[in-house]
Amino acid sequence: MQLSAVIVDDEPLALGLLRSKLIKTGLINIVAECKNGREAIEATLNLSPDIMFLDIQMPGLDGLSVVKRLQDDAVPLIVFTTAFEQYAIDAFDVYAVDYILKPIDQERIDRSIERAIFRLSERIFRSNKSNIVGAIGAMRKHLGRADTESSTVWGVNHSQKKIVIKEKNEIILLEQSDIVWLDAAGDYVCIHSNDETYIKRSTLKELLSQLEPEWFKRVHRSTIVNLHYVVNVIPHTKGEFFLELNSDQKIKVSRNYRDVVKAFLADGI
Repeated sequence: MQLSAVIVDDEPLALGLLRSKLIKTGLINIVAECKNGREAIEATLNLSPDIMFLDIQMPGLDGLSVVKRLQDDAVPLIVFTTAFEQYAIDAFDVYAVDYILKPIDQERIDRSIERAIFRLSERIFRSNKSNIVGAIGAMRKHLGRADTESSTVWGVNHSQKKIVIKEKNEIILLEQSDIVWLDAAGDYVCIHSNDETYIKRSTLKELLSQLEPEWFKRVHRSTIVNLHYVVNVIPHTKGEFFLELNSDQKIKVSRNYRDVVKAFLADGI
């Protein structure tokens, strides 16, 4: 069994070393090499790889942000490559997130591939985004930045309500107009704004009830989109399509929610 893989690292030498060690196994078909987070997201959406070897520390969108920006069912098997300190490794171990420590070791690569092949061959793989988000929260606590928690909303009507996110000693009042899209990851919701992604302990259903119903629509069982940010509609297979947002993000709309979006778009879908 050979796995299709996307490899991501902003350092050319590190990318080359990872490539050579993966090729050496004879079990990996590298379909894309990416030097930043945006390229990684685009490659994942276009190529649907089995596995991604993803550097955590990159300028701009780092590895953790890449995972948060992908819809749950678009996240392949993730193996982080990292030089993080032990606290991060402890978090990954607790949440069963696979990783390879830098400098990259062939034995660790072989073990990660063996695990991936087993999970895929036994058909026991489901997106581990919720595990990764949990690990992110644990890492933030170690760094002294408490993970975001569920709170209340304030205001008179939906459009005036702000989403309240508690983070360490500050409370972030997030304007609904700044929220681009949201997606569920287990017991958490990733809230993607114009400038930042926040993690909130909540269900998608709970958050949807707090959002302006004319703006926010559920387009997938795990995804809500602010229709104000939709700039293009791209037909996809089997009655599905993608919504392209002004942030260059592409969100897949499932067939079950096609009619919901159709009523709010003037494109004649």
